[in-house]
Amino acid sequence: MNQDMIVILDLGSHENTVLARAIRALGVYSEIYPHDITVEELNALPNVKGIIINGGPNNIIDGVAIDVNPDIYKAGYPIMAAGHDKALCEIKLAQFTNDEESIKEAVKPFVFDICKAETNWNMKNFVNDQVELIRRQVGDKKVLLALSGGVDSSVVAALLLKAIGNNLVCVHVNHGLMRKGESEAVVEVFRNQLCANLVYIDATDRFLGKLENVADPEEKRKIIGGEFIRVFEEEARKLDGIDFLGQGTIYPDIVESGTKTAKMVKSHHNVGGLPEDMQFELVEPIRQLFKDEVRACGLELGLPYEMVYRQPFPGPGLGVRCLGAITRDRLEAVRESDAILREEFALAGLDKKVWQYFTIVPDFKSVGVRDNARSYEWPVIIRAVNTIDAMTASIEPVEWSILMKITDRILKEVKNVNRVCYDMSPKPNATIEWE
Repeated sequence: MNQDMIVILDLGSHENTVLARAIRALGVYSEIYPHDITVEELNALPNVKGIIINGGPNNIIDGVAIDVNPDIYKAGYPIMAAGHDKALCEIKLAQFTNDEESIKEAVKPFVFDICKAETNWNMKNFVNDQVELIRRQVGDKKVLLALSGGVDSSVVAALLLKAIGNNLVCVHVNHGLMRKGESEAVVEVFRNQLCANLVYIDATDRFLGKLENVADPEEKRKIIGGEFIRVFEEEARKLDGIDFLGQGTIYPDIVESGTKTAKMVKSHHNVGGLPEDMQFELVEPIRQLFKDEVRACGLELGLPYEMVYRQPFPGPGLGVRCLGAITRDRLEAVRESDAILREEFALAGLDKKVWQYFTIVPDFKSVGVRDNARSYEWPVIIRAVNTIDAMTASIEPVEWSILMKITDRILKEVKNVNRVCYDMSPKPNATIEWE
């Protein structure tokens, strides 16, 4: 890696990701590492110019206050303490707020005047570094890529194509939890337009069979993640020289799956849901990027704007939007209502304004009226949020007339639905997805 780096040591702060983003916004690369990193591990990192020890309320583990390795203070790096007053730092203590602009001003003197870091963090350098790292890791062997067609996996596909060309094998698994027309679009774009080496697998019955009667969201995620790997292993056995699995893991996936000083919000199928006996070595070139950085990376790689800014879609797909135990009829209600929402948002111009929008169908029913008779059917919940990095999110104030049109269409066109609701909960306290 050619970029200078400021290392953030996580000592229980809630602001680690905001701090990292603020430093990157200054043009200097930054990564977050656990508090107990060793001097040897620190010295092995490329171009470290300084360290910020970022303390906070999660600095108690099993009843004991944690601290960084004492040898870190003697390792010769400039050190700033944030929310963690250590005499050995002799550099001013900073109390960071959860505001990126304020943090940028607070760290500027440390980053540039003391650490002498250069502003060489940009997407062109990142792409060049990752291409080099991928070639070094993979050599002349082949990589299987889990290609959902979403932003993250599409950017990884472009990076891998640039790095290893025909040694990339893209695998698209239709697990029956895709949005309406999604798999067909993936085949059209990647196989027919981009000429990628694409293998299409329809595993709908296999996945829905494994998920039958499974209501717990964490168990669903782990089943979906584990089954994905099994499908890839089976595909790899049909090919020659497959030793690597490419994934579109990004930094919020890692944070939400839990760290030493941060409790798990939810495991992501590509982080907490991977089986221990997995036969692949992972290739995850964008695992340190936030969502907005992933999009910038995609544009740098020459991907179409429409592809880079398409709707985010979770790895478990509609499986985490069909709440509770998945049934085929309720899954179809999610798929059809989601298609209506996307169509109407596009007509209203909201598809270019709102970061993510989708529908959810929970596993309960309510009394209603249909054809002048009592009905007992599901509700559809609409969610529309705006965010920069997926770590926090606000609610889009959709015009009433648009919501009424969407409601009318869903109630008329989607079977077994008698209510439509709008989710007004920001992140936090809610997450973007319901499961």
